[in-house]
Amino acid sequence: MQFTAHELGLMLNGTIEGDPEVSVNQLAKIEEARPGSLSFLANPKYEQYLYTTEASVIIINKDQVLTEPVKSTLLRVDNAYSAITILLEKYNTLKLNKTGIEQPSFIHASAKIGDKAYVGAFAYIGANVVLGNNCKIYPQTYIADDVTIGDNVTLYPGVKVYFDCKIGSNVIIHSGTVIGGDGFGFAPLPDGTYSKISQIGNVIIEDNVEIGANTTVDRATMGSTIIRKGVKLDNLIQIAHNVEISSNTVVAAQTGISGSTKVGENCIIGGQVGIVGHITIAKGTQVQAQSGISRSLLAEGKKWAGSPAVSYTDNLRSQVVVNRLPELEKKINELEKIIAELRK
Repeated sequence: MQFTAHELGLMLNGTIEGDPEVSVNQLAKIEEARPGSLSFLANPKYEQYLYTTEASVIIINKDQVLTEPVKSTLLRVDNAYSAITILLEKYNTLKLNKTGIEQPSFIHASAKIGDKAYVGAFAYIGANVVLGNNCKIYPQTYIADDVTIGDNVTLYPGVKVYFDCKIGSNVIIHSGTVIGGDGFGFAPLPDGTYSKISQIGNVIIEDNVEIGANTTVDRATMGSTIIRKGVKLDNLIQIAHNVEISSNTVVAAQTGISGSTKVGENCIIGGQVGIVGHITIAKGTQVQAQSGISRSLLAEGKKWAGSPAVSYTDNLRSQVVVNRLPELEKKINELEKIIAELRK
């Protein structure tokens, strides 16, 4: 893919300073760019590279003041960071613009496949599947019977979607993720063994959700495990049966949410957070990485940290005290020696 500075200017509604016909065919960091590269400057910490980079074209803010000559062609825009985001999305769209049915792949005769679909080699699409328009199903993806998928959905290689699950539109699910595996349900028996409890529910994923690689979302025992619209899940997350994550909540890697817990809207949950089952997390809650949530958090918009979690400010105070423990221990030992001497 190759663009001239002039074409980029039209695309981003920017102003050219330099050669409008210079062309670029790759994106690069400003400190690493070579001729033929397009780069950008949005962070003042990197301004020094504006005068030394070999990039052919650099996107900068309209109000950027130059203190030295610049050899690159400049493209001035209202917001350089937003502009590069637009270009990255366009690049990604062009890169992933696949259509058609590759062979060998299996599509059941009863499945309904929408327009402009891409189905990669060794993909499996089961009976009564409904696949919307402009979907991308990459190689080695498994879609079981009676699954419904909306428009503009991308399932990357190796995604597994079990039977009866429902996925909305504009959803992205990355490689290795399993949607609708059995929830962790076992009943203890008198002889110390366990009997499996059948998991007959499903998973519902609403619109505009993105799920990272190797994440698991278990099907409900009965009813549905629900991922509401706009939720973003990182890699390596475990979502247990009957969990409900409300809209626009983000969850970082290696977090585990136990069964039947309800997470509110617009929450931010850090990496390696552990959340017990059957509790409620209020709207707007923020949880620091590696925290342990062992009870419901019912106050909206609060920050929590630690394990078991306490308010973020209380946790900071506790850390200060913990850091002083060696000093306090030394003082206690000295006082004990003084008291022992006084008792003689």
